[in-house]
Amino acid sequence: MTKHSTFTIKQILQDHWFNFIKSNPNFYIRPVVFKEVNKVISCGDFSQGHALYQCSHCGSVLHVPFRCKSRFCNTCGMQYVNNRAFNLSKKLIKCKHRHLVFTIPSELRSFFRKDRSLLNILFQAVSQTILSWFASQNKKECFTPGFVSTLHTFGRDLKWNPHIHTLITEGASGNLTVWKHFKHFPYPMLRRRFQATLLDLMEKAIGPSFYQLKTSLFYSYKDGFYVYAKPNPLADTNKAIQYVVRYTGRPAMAQSRILNYDGHTVTFWYKRHEDDKKVIESISAFDFIKRLIVHIPETQFKTVRYYGLYAKKHKFSHLLFKMLPQTKRLFHKQYSHWRERILLSFGYDPIKCTCGHIMELVDIFYPPHLSYNSS
Repeated sequence: MTKHSTFTIKQILQDHWFNFIKSNPNFYIRPVVFKEVNKVISCGDFSQGHALYQCSHCGSVLHVPFRCKSRFCNTCGMQYVNNRAFNLSKKLIKCKHRHLVFTIPSELRSFFRKDRSLLNILFQAVSQTILSWFASQNKKECFTPGFVSTLHTFGRDLKWNPHIHTLITEGASGNLTVWKHFKHFPYPMLRRRFQATLLDLMEKAIGPSFYQLKTSLFYSYKDGFYVYAKPNPLADTNKAIQYVVRYTGRPAMAQSRILNYDGHTVTFWYKRHEDDKKVIESISAFDFIKRLIVHIPETQFKTVRYYGLYAKKHKFSHLLFKMLPQTKRLFHKQYSHWRERILLSFGYDPIKCTCGHIMELVDIFYPPHLSYNSS
């Protein structure tokens, strides 16, 4: 196969997906995986539908293909991220935010892969850990912060490693106090409280068979499960929005990390978590696909969830200033259409003809499997 200057996941899937299915008859593939992979393979295919634009001045035409709009697609996923970032930016309170990471030990990871409904428990454990600590600071006030949690199921090497990234306000509203700043986050307490909360929830969901492992994990991890909570405040709008873009829609594998694809083997790099050393790994296309598809979430599963002040309207919400003012909200909303997004990002109008006139939409062609009745 001819080498490309850039290597795309779509190309790897197009080359190997159907042979992968035939060659792995005993490998269970979830229905949602078939659906999402097929979307990616056909993304931008003109046979799957497109819009026709024409210049009324010179007659030139432009065909714009439909996109798959899948979160799994590296191209369409960015629009999903941008929409999410915009929606969150309307909620963000104008204050410092901190980035927390809640992880689980390797002994627990297989439970969440075998039964993906347990991933809801992971979110629940994180929210209970945070909300219970803030509330305990003053029982009369019952302080509530605002935070958004994002699930990642992948490690840097693409292997199964579920963990939660959280963006949280360095402050909270109480029953009597509009706002109180919280600078110190007790790292040891967060570890132990998260560990106890998660293991209790898992035992309740799994049953008595989990008790022995639960006991051994308390013994093996006396300091609790690892929680990253070091001071790294995100103080302004741009930094907070950049966080949202980076973590709430981050693909399992950025295509820029693929160093080579020769039609059989995929070579990619990642930075090892333990020492931040760059590691280059080469695996077969089939193994690459296996690692990739396990991270496709179930249909309707929410990988980003809002809590505290960001989940519901607090009685002091109208008194808290938002990071993104109304004027900027209207500006972002204006640039939500594909044409305006390209104009804003790349500085050119995609439907501006070479003669200088703006092309007009003249027809839409639907894929064969969709019926369209104009009557």
